[in-house]
Amino acid sequence: LRVNGFQDRRDQPLCHPSARPADADRARSSVASARMDADVAYMSLALEEARAAEAEGEVPIGAVVVCDGAVIARAHNRRENDFDPTAHAEMIAIREAARRLGRWRLSDCTVYVTLEPCPMCAGAMHQARIDRLVYGAADPKAGAVGTLYDLSSDERLNHRFSVRSGVLADECADILRGFFDRLRKDRSDERLTAADDVTGGTR
Repeated sequence: LRVNGFQDRRDQPLCHPSARPADADRARSSVASARMDADVAYMSLALEEARAAEAEGEVPIGAVVVCDGAVIARAHNRRENDFDPTAHAEMIAIREAARRLGRWRLSDCTVYVTLEPCPMCAGAMHQARIDRLVYGAADPKAGAVGTLYDLSSDERLNHRFSVRSGVLADECADILRGFFDRLRKDRSDERLTAADDVTGGTR
């Protein structure tokens, strides 16, 4: 699957060796722009997965793994439905990508996820030797690629990967904010209903 025709052009030369500096600058700018557009397109797929999670009563986080411009795996949170504390979107997507590629090393892959990975998921990315991570909203409570910790660039580890943050950040944050606002309201309504049962409905 290719999204809007985007392909990974990292291994292609930016310009002919005889090109002028201005041509090289334009070529670099064009490549960077194409990558940014591709990042938005793939993050949109991750957001589709987040919406699928929400429809299943899960925390709305989605992930996509891309290799050589093709979507290899996509997944969303399933912790509640699978009774599995490790069933985060990134973990499921990484496992599926490795299974489909027939190898555990994902050194030519980019992971897209709507929320900054936690230590477990960032650790899995390190173990999978991913090339690149792109995420949407930062996680002030568990973010492990820059917010609370940075497992992506720790020089004590034997692998590091590049990170781009903030892609469709508002959309990624909004779906989470809406989910938890509704969850708090539902829990408040449940407490009020329980109080009604005890007090006869007076408030």
